[in-house]
Amino acid sequence: MLNITIDGHGGSGKSTLARVIAERLNIKVLNTGLIYRAIACSYCEKGLGNPTAEVVDKFMEQININLVFIDDVQKVLIDGKDYSHKLRDEEISILSSQLSKFPSLRARVLDIERDFAYKNDCILEGRSIGSVTLPNADVKLFVTASVEERAKRRMQQFKEKNIDISYEKVLQDLKERDYNDEHRPIAPLIISPDSIIVDSTNMTLEETIEYCINKIKVKINSK
Repeated sequence: MLNITIDGHGGSGKSTLARVIAERLNIKVLNTGLIYRAIACSYCEKGLGNPTAEVVDKFMEQININLVFIDDVQKVLIDGKDYSHKLRDEEISILSSQLSKFPSLRARVLDIERDFAYKNDCILEGRSIGSVTLPNADVKLFVTASVEERAKRRMQQFKEKNIDISYEKVLQDLKERDYNDEHRPIAPLIISPDSIIVDSTNMTLEETIEYCINKIKVKINSK
């Protein structure tokens, strides 16, 4: 199977990049972050409060996680419930980052990710995919941009959804997520030595897509 990983910071455009590249290469894409977000939605809905190892372990023992694709659209069902309408909420984004540090949750998601990659030519997108989930992937991309640029892009998304939030709040949240992702004790966000670094700070989306596809083709053809 052809496996491509896309790691990177929050708000760096990984999801859009993975989706478009997968379409152009005619392979499948798995947004691993949506799995964590769906789990966070269920955790939030149950009102379990501040995450602790004991609470999260018990929660993970009780829930059912199903990964399905409907018309090529990824859905993550928790106990049969689809949380698609809430996955991009800022509170869910923050909670999913907090929950991702717990071993029982990460181990469960890791099994889902590896099973998908084993069965499909695909792109897996998220954090620590190239370093932990698929360390032997054919191509690894690490996508980033300055935190200020990522905050601007996130602000534009919020404006399009008529969500009222300040730039300062978005910037601070991204900085906190970066710190949490890079300093968690289990599977921190790192750049693998064999990753291709893609800094999109001064690139348009189309320029970033073309850059990545060219790098992927060169890497594959060199094998």
